[in-house]
Amino acid sequence: MSKSLIQRRLDPLGAGSDLHERALFARILASRGVRSCDELDLGFGGLLPPSGLLGAREAAALLASAMSRNQRILVVGDFDADGATSVTLFVSCMGAFGYDVQYLVPNRFDYGYGLTPEIVEVATQYGPDLIVTVDNGIASHAGIDLAKAKGWQVLVTDHHLPAETLPNADVIVNPNQPDCAFQSKALAGVGVIFYVLLALRAFLRDQAWFEAKGIAEPNLAEFLDLVALGSVADVVPLDRNNRILVEQGLRRMRSGIMRPGIQALLEVANKSWRTLVAQDLGFAVGPRINAAGRLDDISVGIRCLLSRDLFEARELANRLDEFNRERRLIEHTMKADAQVLLAQLPAFESGKLPAAITLYDASWHQGVVGILASRIKEQYHRPVIVFANDGEKALKGSARSIEGVHIRDVLDSIATMNPGLISKFGGHAMAAGLTIPASALEAFGQALDNFLEENTPPELFHPVKLSDGALSESDFSLSVAQELRLLQPWGQQFPEPLFDNEFRIVELRILSGQHAKMRLELASSNATLDAIAFNVDVDFYQAKLGQTLRFLYRLDVNEFRGLESLQMIIEYAERPLEHSL
Repeated sequence: MSKSLIQRRLDPLGAGSDLHERALFARILASRGVRSCDELDLGFGGLLPPSGLLGAREAAALLASAMSRNQRILVVGDFDADGATSVTLFVSCMGAFGYDVQYLVPNRFDYGYGLTPEIVEVATQYGPDLIVTVDNGIASHAGIDLAKAKGWQVLVTDHHLPAETLPNADVIVNPNQPDCAFQSKALAGVGVIFYVLLALRAFLRDQAWFEAKGIAEPNLAEFLDLVALGSVADVVPLDRNNRILVEQGLRRMRSGIMRPGIQALLEVANKSWRTLVAQDLGFAVGPRINAAGRLDDISVGIRCLLSRDLFEARELANRLDEFNRERRLIEHTMKADAQVLLAQLPAFESGKLPAAITLYDASWHQGVVGILASRIKEQYHRPVIVFANDGEKALKGSARSIEGVHIRDVLDSIATMNPGLISKFGGHAMAAGLTIPASALEAFGQALDNFLEENTPPELFHPVKLSDGALSESDFSLSVAQELRLLQPWGQQFPEPLFDNEFRIVELRILSGQHAKMRLELASSNATLDAIAFNVDVDFYQAKLGQTLRFLYRLDVNEFRGLESLQMIIEYAERPLEHSL
């Protein structure tokens, strides 16, 4: 008998919980670590104070000193949505403080990631006195040394994991640096710079800066649309602090309060701000900003977010949408190439998958390898690193990992055990970037596979699809789906609820050759429900018409011509087992 991939989440109710919602919602929240009703309060007052973030006050003092002396401040960002929102937040907020700053974002294809020596040379033309990094810098030792040699001060704000030694910056703000006791280690880059700006506002208030300038003290809640967008797009874990930042930003946007660039991006993605949820930012807005950094220049995304004119913002949003369409076409071609390469690997032919998958093709686009790595990882449930050319003698790779395999630490171990095999690397537990010599591709792939085989429990390579359990017939209602929306925001480590039941497919219609629109009959009763499965093997569903399957699904509110109705979104389908979990 085959084993089900669907497993029920643990229901820890009673283990110190004082939740009082009805059983379904209490079960969902408790399984995500919510122990108290107080934890459901996502008001701004529950945010952790900036005083707990190591270096925040020192960063505020450094910035205030530069402002008081009218020094030139240049912010250097990253080329993704987190970096773009971080730059936009800093530039906009400093403007609200009555101080103009300039920004520079390196083109990923010309200068690489972070404050590299090459980008420091480019920065020379701006004549900065102070460099501020956002969403980068913690690994930029050489670039920071060069900047200091030029007589500049450097403030690093970042959230990536540091190496054993920290760069020689004047001030570093990073919740993941040693000795930082800040309780939320999951801040995105935009969250870190938001905290620095909170500390700066308090510092300037104490210095009577706003009175001297004759300007009103800015309300930083006005910038939470950017913080929410950057945090969701960077897929950081939604601990309570991040949930507050995201929810407060979403509330403002659902009230129609947002910058023109975000409104324009929602328009091109056909998303209504009135019903906006975190997933809309992650799957509709973020990818369009990221597409600019992947294919061209992230400054297009920054200009869109900085724009104060809706007409201009719409023009820039349309350009970003075109980038995203082009990115999808490139991704489609690369994925087809990857499937051919995978089929040719000896391990795949023998039926025994390797512990890690390493792929390279000379024609692949450097800006899209990360997306391809994610797709292959989802397909085979193991760490994947995809490489593209980075000059004549080097390959640049993007890594994506699975739960339980900390890919940045794995790369660190391999680099230590094999000097010269990895030129540079950095990242998180689930995603990382690296550069290797072109001649080292085979040796690197073997070293990675050997390390994981020796140091990773085999069960980690067997995928599990977690369910919040079965729903009763009475739970299949529009009101339940609407109430689930109120428990938002869902995201990394606070996942949207998924349920599993057995259904018979009574009606089936294929849409656009890739989506299965169905009418399902609940096996435990005669109730019928509407459902849709996106981007599926349509032959599989056509063969199952009239049969009973076990579906993993989520409840959704379908809106059509002003009317709302319940709809199931199918995430996974399998034959029912004789003994369900």
